[in-house]
Amino acid sequence: MSSTLDLWDYRRQVQGIYRRVREGEGEEAWQEWRQGRDALFAGHPQSPIEDRTSFRGLDYFDYDPEWRTHARFTPVDDEPTLINTSMEGTSRFVKTGTLQFEVKGNHASLEVLWLDAYGGGVFLPFRDTTSGASTYGGGRYLLDTVKGADLGHAGEEVVLDFNYSYHPSCVHSPRWACPLAPPGNHLGFAVEAGERLSTG
Repeated sequence: MSSTLDLWDYRRQVQGIYRRVREGEGEEAWQEWRQGRDALFAGHPQSPIEDRTSFRGLDYFDYDPEWRTHARFTPVDDEPTLINTSMEGTSRFVKTGTLQFEVKGNHASLEVLWLDAYGGGVFLPFRDTTSGASTYGGGRYLLDTVKGADLGHAGEEVVLDFNYSYHPSCVHSPRWACPLAPPGNHLGFAVEAGERLSTG
């Protein structure tokens, strides 16, 4: 298959994984998400894993339902912005709103970015105080609707579940250039949920 069709298939499979997450609940849905991601990383041609023969699965913090919350979306005037990537260069986004939320006793906000390209898509990266220690220093992703990473929303209430935080592909391979979390998306507390760096 061509790389175009490979990528098309990969994104369709990711969309399927997140659709099942939205239809499920709790730790069971999260475990299915983990298994689906591991299967893609282990066997798909678009996997960012360089040495798939030794791949034994991604590492995660333990599941904790208290890391799931609802955030209120507040739109802002579209503000074009350039986001640094893991390589030299930038990616073009538009800041389109903010999300205000409380999780694990912490009040916080994140900037909602929209990919400035045909079709667009919501992108929500973040850093926290685990970044550079137990997680990647450039941050993790929570939503990326271009690739199907979408937990849903009802009206102005957006579902955020940090158990589903994941590393960008550049963590696993230098072949990828990944947008990094901008300064407005740095959280001042430790998000000990979601994907973490390997401990083994």
